[in-house]
Amino acid sequence: MTNQLEALRQYTTVVADTGDFEAMRAHRPTDATTNPSLILKAAQKPENKDLLARTIRDHGHRPLSELTEQLLVAFGLEILKIVPGRVSTEVDARLSFDTQASIERARQIIAMYRAAGIDRERVLIKLASTWEGIQAAKVLQAEGIRCNLTLLFSLAQAIACAQAKVRLISPFVGRIYDWHKKHEGANWVESERAGANDPGVQSVTRIYNYYKTYDIPTEVMGASFRNIGQIRALAGCDLLTISPELLAELSASQEPLERQLDADGAKRQAPEWIASNEIAFRTELNMDAMATEKLAEGIRVFTADAIKLDALIAQAR
Repeated sequence: MTNQLEALRQYTTVVADTGDFEAMRAHRPTDATTNPSLILKAAQKPENKDLLARTIRDHGHRPLSELTEQLLVAFGLEILKIVPGRVSTEVDARLSFDTQASIERARQIIAMYRAAGIDRERVLIKLASTWEGIQAAKVLQAEGIRCNLTLLFSLAQAIACAQAKVRLISPFVGRIYDWHKKHEGANWVESERAGANDPGVQSVTRIYNYYKTYDIPTEVMGASFRNIGQIRALAGCDLLTISPELLAELSASQEPLERQLDADGAKRQAPEWIASNEIAFRTELNMDAMATEKLAEGIRVFTADAIKLDALIAQAR
């Protein structure tokens, strides 16, 4: 009998959200995504000591910021030996409000991959879905550098990304779920907010339906899951990036899994077209307390872990 992970592959490209090489080998994802938090965790594992040591040996004379990028790329190179598709490598979250610096950092990362013999089509540059990050992606996409816009919590962000012609967006599910559960407190009833009623699932579904209705080519990759119920409810989304723990849970389940999202169904719902520009983006984002808070929080968390990663590398130097 087909397990749920294999069933999901029929409708959706499965992506591993991890820096764990063995987990990728076990679950055979098509692509893989990383972020500063995942790389920090992976870099501290004993089995990755040689990777850290080799990066410092080969590039230790470089400035710390460049050395950190080299480590991110080193993990990306190892991942690309395992997955047949793409790896996402993130621009430093400390640059989330600096368009030009984000562009320059992205170009550096791509140059590092190119120096290692990796074609740019196999790399997605991750940027936070701030206005500045989206504008950086617009420039990079025009240069043929493909981008993955992360920390995305609202349709306003998704529309701006579509206008920038980014390759892929990563709308978050679990962090939206977390916010609403905390916000509603004692009024939250888990059974009533599961599956299609989950606020994170509803957000991604709305974005997916909007993109498919207007034939927007940007790929939608649901991210940040808390349980496999959220994943099942988004079966059919272009891609889903999933932690090793939830990949294992899907592999262990023999329950039927049916497609929930498809382009034809999206077009039957035909959401209204929404015009957008910088003013509309900032206004709509500001009016969405959840999206505003989770975007800011995500940047703070990734920044803190980037600083820790810098410290780890500096100590090992």
